[in-house]
Amino acid sequence: MNKTFRIKLAGVSTLIFTFLLSGCVSDVANRYYSDELYPAKNISEVELLSEKPSREFTVIADFQSRGDTPKKLRVKAAKIGADAIIVSYVGGDYSLNEQWAKDDRYKNKNHSHILGTAIKYNQE
Repeated sequence: MNKTFRIKLAGVSTLIFTFLLSGCVSDVANRYYSDELYPAKNISEVELLSEKPSREFTVIADFQSRGDTPKKLRVKAAKIGADAIIVSYVGGDYSLNEQWAKDDRYKNKNHSHILGTAIKYNQE
């Protein structure tokens, strides 16, 4: 093998490896804020909310992912003992011909990310 061919082969191999490795990367982020650990709950005990509740609460964790569902976020919230999870959708359909993404929150559920804020209600 000549030196030029080996350099090109090494470059192509590195490129292929990078593509394969990037395909394995997960787009999930979880952050736990509370100093206290709570016992897990049954999923049916965790409220699924689309907006901030009127009751006083403390945020104990945030979940962010691509491709999850509200039910999956509810399961995660139940595992950490949350009373409720507030689900938000970000991103959306877009066209390469548009400068800004459309405000399509209410038209469909084709969002690129889902966010969940796990909360504990404050004792009254």
